[in-house]
Amino acid sequence: KTQKATGVKIIDAKTKQKKEYKAKVIFLCASAMATNAILLQSKSSRFPNGLGNDYDQLGRNLMDHHFWVGATAIADGFENKYYKGRRANGIYIPRFRNLGGSTDTKQFIRGYGYQGGATRTSISDMVAELKYGPQLKEAILKPGQWKVDLLGFGETLPNRNNRMYLNYDKRDNWGLPTITFDADFGENELAMRKDMKQQAENMLKAAGFKEVKGYDMKDKRAMGLGIHEMGGARMGYDPKTSIVNQYNQVHTCKNVYVTDGAFMTSSGCQNPSLTYMAFTARAANHAAKQLKTKQS
Repeated sequence: KTQKATGVKIIDAKTKQKKEYKAKVIFLCASAMATNAILLQSKSSRFPNGLGNDYDQLGRNLMDHHFWVGATAIADGFENKYYKGRRANGIYIPRFRNLGGSTDTKQFIRGYGYQGGATRTSISDMVAELKYGPQLKEAILKPGQWKVDLLGFGETLPNRNNRMYLNYDKRDNWGLPTITFDADFGENELAMRKDMKQQAENMLKAAGFKEVKGYDMKDKRAMGLGIHEMGGARMGYDPKTSIVNQYNQVHTCKNVYVTDGAFMTSSGCQNPSLTYMAFTARAANHAAKQLKTKQS
C-alpha cells in the first residue's frame, strides 16, 4: 500500500529464531552477493521475483577484478638488509592503458593497474638438502635473494549473462536458499590479460631486473577469487536496465538503499571499498534530507 519496505526480518545465527525490526529507511550493505541474495529472497505479491526486480535485472551483470597475471624477477643488491628490510613497501602502478594518444590499444577497452612489491626468501627454500638435519636452524636465519612481483588487476565489463540464482533445493543451516553462480570473464578481459603480462615483463626488464618471467595463472582465473565482487543491483536511470537510481535507492521501493558493491555499473581496476564508503555517505546524506523534508 505504501510502496515502501516496512522493516527487516532476521534469523539469529545461534538460536535460529526469527525476529522483525521496523524502520522508516533501510540500508542494505551486506556485501554484493549477499545483498543480491537478500533482495531476491524478499518476495511479495508486489515483487514475486525479488524486491525491485520487475524486469529480471536483479542478480545480473556480476563482476570481479581479474588478476593472477603479471611478471616476477630477481633483484640483485640489498644483501646487507639482513636484520631489517626483508620486506619492502608495496607498490602501486595506476592504470595507463586507453587514456588517450599512445596509451590506446585496439585489442581491448578500459584498462588495469599493478599491485606489487618485493620479498626476500629464505635460502633454505631453494636448497632441498637444508630442509632437515642440524643445518636447518642455521640455514633458516640466512636470507636468500630478493624477488620482485608485479600483479595486475584488470577491469571487468558488465555482462547481463553473468548472474546468480537462488537454489531453493539446497538450503543452508538457517533454511535459506544457497547461491548458484553462472559467471565468467569475457573476451575483453582475456585480451587484456595478454597485455597485462607483456607490459609487466617490459617494465621489469627496463628496470634492470634479472630472470624476468611472465605468468598467467589460468587455474586461478575465476570470478570471486579477486574478492572484489560487484554488480547484480546496478545503478541507472531506467528501471528496465537497473535496480537502484542515482541516489542508491531501489527504483520501485525508495526507502531501501543499496550501498555496497552490488550497485556498481563497471568494476574499474582499483580496490573498490573507498568508493562504496563515499557512495554510502552520499546516500545517507540524501536519506537524512528526505526524512527531514517529510517531517517538516
